Parts: sequence; structure tokens; C-alpha cells
Amino acid sequence: MDTSSRILCKALQNKIMSAEQAAALIPSGVNVGMSGFTGSGYPKSVPGALAKRIAEVNREGQKFRIGVWTGASTAPELDGVLAEADGVEMRLPYQSDPTCRRRINEGRMEYIDIHLSHVAQFVWFGFLGKLDIALVEVAGILEDGRLIPSSSVGNNKTWLEQADKVILEVNSWQSPLLEGMHDIYYGTQLPPHRMPIPLVHPEDRIGEKYLHCDPEKIIAVVETHAPDRNSPFSAPDENSMLIAGHILEFFEHEVKKGRLPKNLLPLQSGVGNIANAVMAGLNNGPFDNLTAYTEVLQDGMLDMLRSGKLAMASATAFSLSDMALEELNRNLAFYRDKIILRPQEISNHPEVIRRLGVIAMNGMIEADIYGHVNSTHVMGSSIMNGIGGSGDFARNAYISIFMTPSQAKNGKISCIVPIASHVDHTEHDVQVIVTEQGLADLRGLSPNQRAKVIIENCAHPDFRPALRDYHRRAYEGSMGRHTPHLLDEALSWHQRYLKEGQMLQDLQEVFQM
Repeated sequence: MDTSSRILCKALQNKIMSAEQAAALIPSGVNVGMSGFTGSGYPKSVPGALAKRIAEVNREGQKFRIGVWTGASTAPELDGVLAEADGVEMRLPYQSDPTCRRRINEGRMEYIDIHLSHVAQFVWFGFLGKLDIALVEVAGILEDGRLIPSSSVGNNKTWLEQADKVILEVNSWQSPLLEGMHDIYYGTQLPPHRMPIPLVHPEDRIGEKYLHCDPEKIIAVVETHAPDRNSPFSAPDENSMLIAGHILEFFEHEVKKGRLPKNLLPLQSGVGNIANAVMAGLNNGPFDNLTAYTEVLQDGMLDMLRSGKLAMASATAFSLSDMALEELNRNLAFYRDKIILRPQEISNHPEVIRRLGVIAMNGMIEADIYGHVNSTHVMGSSIMNGIGGSGDFARNAYISIFMTPSQAKNGKISCIVPIASHVDHTEHDVQVIVTEQGLADLRGLSPNQRAKVIIENCAHPDFRPALRDYHRRAYEGSMGRHTPHLLDEALSWHQRYLKEGQMLQDLQEVFQM
């Protein structure tokens, strides 16, 4: 398809320029809101051109840096190149790029890890400072200037509304059949004028199919033709399948107890191989007419939509492997009626999540014996990716599930520990913990009761004796017995499996997401 046919608004056709020309319009010191969420719908050309310009300026001894705000993680063509050029002063709200991660942990890049549902409203509230420029990928521009959203929505609505200036990348690689899949809600108000969000079923459409932007703010339109970054997923391994089996057995038990309907409740699933294994299990399981209200739609949910097990899915972005992306684009007419893409301020909205009764399933790095979960840091201080949307869902879910293999580094590291080295989700937001060893239902249990269930059901047998012994001695020797700890010993637990000379990077590789 000719790229020019994607820009139908005559008033914007005279603003078409090269990526290099558009990048020249971005000065140092500004905050740039860029599209992109888990490798879909991010700008493909301007960030690279900007990175080259930044690198040239920095080589001359000057300092050229910008703030980069996105929906979530993006791709090497955005995060990677800008980080390599030392062009990012502040990054938020979520990243997964290895160069970004290294610079953040070296103290060479500032990073704010924010709940994804908070980002748009923080910008509207003015908490993060001024948004100077929006750089947003779209699939097309209509005659009247309306924008066809791309393969992710993320924070694009807010970027387009809040930025002083806008640069659009019109990507003709994105299928024209994306038009009509989106639901952009423009009814959000600021306190004290907020009204309830009128979404009561996952399949409800409450907004518009298009994004709006004042044409006067658009300073450049760049034509691109480049694919999204795909997410390689390996086939579910034995541990992932065992975790999935425990979760399905739990669902069947909850249905029998009358705590879940036969078609469960709307599903939310984090990204990764374990999440895909759970979806594969559901696809072959006894539950029919399922729905999803999540932030990312990945391979497993696409399989369920194709089989008919999943009736519909609401998300804000795709995160698909090469094969799944090819399947989506080949049969987009079929999927378009079964998928809704929304702004992340709606896909992750606490009010909606609680109203729908979402079942939240997310990964973690470690959990302690009382149910506190660390999903972001290795050894308490080295950031991996970020909290993403897991907190939005965990705090407000009908059932909040966290899952991980019981051990890492070939059995040298236990993922169940006496005390979490960093806490993202407190015991108050964690209802179920699952490893390949089993499932711990923590609902209605006191801290000491939770400790026994987590140790016996979730810890690897090689680590259970030490964890039992720790809990026993902590109960006998700590100042208080409600959540007993021997703090010096609990904190040293994380060090005992580090051999002399072993680098933290070795541990980070274990927990790549």
C-alpha cells in the first residue's frame, strides 16, 4: 500500500518530512512523550535519527539529553539507541532495554517506576512537569485529521492532548484493518469533577475509534514502513506447565465452592512464558466463554480467541511472537471484532478492575514467607524492568495471583525467601502464590499461618528446612510474634548464595522478563 494514502488530511501533507528533519525539531532539555507499549506501536524512525544527532553533539563535548516518557517498554530502535547515545536524562514509567537497565543501575540515567494507571493522571495533574513534545506512531490520518491508532494505545491520548508540539509517524506497515479496533475514552475529568467510568462489561465500548489532535500542534509528519518488535516466547517448560496446572486446579476448586462462575471472571495476565503456559492450559481446560480485561494481549490469548475459548479480550497493546503476529495480521478481520484496544489509563484503571472482578495473574522475582512480593529488583537495589501494571491489578483484583519457579540459578537461589529484598506488592495485595511445587492460598490467613503454607506448598524441597528453621527461630526470638523476623539473618539470606567474585549481572540474567 502506498504510504501517501495513509495521510489523507491535506492540511498535514505539507508537514511531511524526513526523520532527520523531524528529529532536528527536538531540542535538548525537553520531555518527549513517545508512543509504544511492550514493543508495539512505538515510533520507528525519529528516535534513531535523534540518537545520531545527540551522539554528535555529545561527542563535541556538549550535553544533549531529553526526558523520555512512554506507555511501557518499547524497543532497541527507541530505548536502546537513545540510551547508547547517552541521550536520556529521565525515563518513565517502565523499561526493559538492557542498555537502559545498565545505565539506570550505574546511576547514569534517572528512572521513575510508576504504576501504569497513574502516568496519564500524573501528567494531567502536573506532577511530572511539562510535556513539551509528543512523538506518536499512528496507522493513518483521515481527511478530517482524526488519527487511526496503531498496535498500541498506551498513553497516546494524553501525550497528544498535553504536549505543546506533536510529531506523528505514519506507519504503513501497520494493517489498515486496525481501524475500528480501538476504543478511546475522552470522558475522564480531573478532581473534583470526576464521574464514574461507564464500563461494566469487558466488551463495552465507551469511547471513539480514533485519536484527536489539534492540527496546529502538529509540526512534522514522518512516513515509515517498519514492523513492531516481536516478543520471542519459548515453548512452555516443565515448571511453567506445572504452575499452569496448579492454577487451573485452583480455578476448578473455586467454581465448585461457588466463588467463581463457570466461565470464571475477566482474566488479566502479565507477559512471559509462564503466563502463556497458563493460557495454553485454559485453552485445553474445562472453562468456556471466557473474557479478558488486561493490558497486554500475547500469544496464549490469541490462541484462545482463535479456538473460541476466549470470547473477547480488552487490552492496550499486543505483545506477540513472529508467528502470532503473522497470524493476527493475516486474520485481522476475524480478530477485530473480538479485541478492543484502550488507553492504559482505562485498561489499568482501578475502578474498572474492581468493578469487573478481574482475576490477576502476574510474575515475580521473589516472595517472602509472609507474602510480600518483589517484582522489580534483584538483590534489593538493581532494577530489572519496573512494576508495570501488576500493582494496578493486584491491589484491585477479585483474586490476585503471583507466580514464579521456586528456585533460580540452577538451584542456587530460592525464590521464596525469609524477607523480600524489595517490596512492590505487600502482603495485603497478595492472595495466591504459585510455583511449580504448588499453590498457597493466603486468603484469611495470619502472617504466621501464611508462612507455613508458603514454605510447605511453594518453596523448593532443598530450601524448606532452612526456611522452616528460620521461621521457628524468628517466632521464638523476635521482639514481636505477629510477623516475626531476625532482621540481620533475613537480610543476609540474599548474600549466602553469592560466591566470591560472582557478578550481579549473573543474577540479573536469571530474572530477565
